[in-house]
Amino acid sequence: MNPAERMSAFFAHVAQTSDAPIAIVIESAYGSTLRAAGGKEYIDLLAGIGVAALGHGRAEVLAAIEQQARRHLHVMVYGELVQETQVELASRLAGLLPATLQNVYFTSSGTEAVEGALKLARKASGRTRLLAFHGGFHGDTFGSLSVGGNSVYRTPFEPLLPDVDFLVFNDFAALSAIDERTAAVIVEPVQAEAGVIVPAPGFLAELRRRCSAVGALLVFDEVITGLGRTGSLFGFEREGVVPDVLVLAKALGGGLPLGAFVASKALMRSLADDPPLAHVTTFGGHPLSCAAGLAALEIIIAENLAARAERTGARFASLLSDALSGTHLKAIRRAGLLLGLCMDDARFVARFSAECRREGLIVGWTLHDDTVVRLAPPLVITDAEIEEATQRMARAAVRADAPSRL
Repeated sequence: MNPAERMSAFFAHVAQTSDAPIAIVIESAYGSTLRAAGGKEYIDLLAGIGVAALGHGRAEVLAAIEQQARRHLHVMVYGELVQETQVELASRLAGLLPATLQNVYFTSSGTEAVEGALKLARKASGRTRLLAFHGGFHGDTFGSLSVGGNSVYRTPFEPLLPDVDFLVFNDFAALSAIDERTAAVIVEPVQAEAGVIVPAPGFLAELRRRCSAVGALLVFDEVITGLGRTGSLFGFEREGVVPDVLVLAKALGGGLPLGAFVASKALMRSLADDPPLAHVTTFGGHPLSCAAGLAALEIIIAENLAARAERTGARFASLLSDALSGTHLKAIRRAGLLLGLCMDDARFVARFSAECRREGLIVGWTLHDDTVVRLAPPLVITDAEIEEATQRMARAAVRADAPSRL
């Protein structure tokens, strides 16, 4: 198909989830750059919402994919045959995690991993009540949606899971609602879709203490924050708080579909008894995805990209603060190389995002706050690319503000 035919077929045959998709016809991608049909290039400041942590087309990841593809692809439903890339990636993760997080269940996506974590919590605890936080986002399948903290997305699909309640994030007093009926509390170490909301000092530690006191499991959803994004390899390390269950995805697969939930072997054992095969998946931990994920993880560690994310994020925030001074920018919220540009006008954000695309930048706003522009570029984005992106965003802001001056 030529580009025009692809665009037409996209709208005719690919299910749309918004009234105004970005709809750029992509020809190729490399590093922090997306190349569209016609040759226009875009600096990617979203990395596929955190998936492309190493940027696009990383040679070591492509080599690992090719090597595994020549050995075998899918051979059996998950968990039955010993497949080298699954075992190696699980072992490598276990070596990086605390002693209570040593057993990995691979899935195909983040929302599937959340589903597994919720089932595990109810099965292992024998309890039914689930607690989550307003503003939280955990995916769009029924269980994940049931613990999603925005009623706009939940209400059209109700009734969802019963016995689910929501707490206010960063409200210490709200934690008293965690009781002996609670199977689990699920939380993001940094609320991304809510607008990059960072936990107040001590909040996650108090959450951990309260869960331990009543025997509730603490589930950390690190689909966004894991693998270096927030300045540490895992987001829980920022606060020194260890969850009972850790959920990973996005960057975990090195660009391919991969998720996981991780717990102790004793906890995970509950999914193998009464009944056996209490949680199964066909494509979870696909050998190709695990090969890509292992190669990507080794690079993240070897190049210390978590520490680089903190330095790069701090520099990017400083440049943007200066460049966007005097515009609608109110504040910049940041955790590592996850930034939220908080604006005072949702209409400006929509115009600004469109003008950024005209400038050759891929940016987006969050699901739960249309006044926040989210930036999550590849962890390997260069200083020169950040400086160029800042200059382009400054020009975009001037044009986006023009209607308000008429």
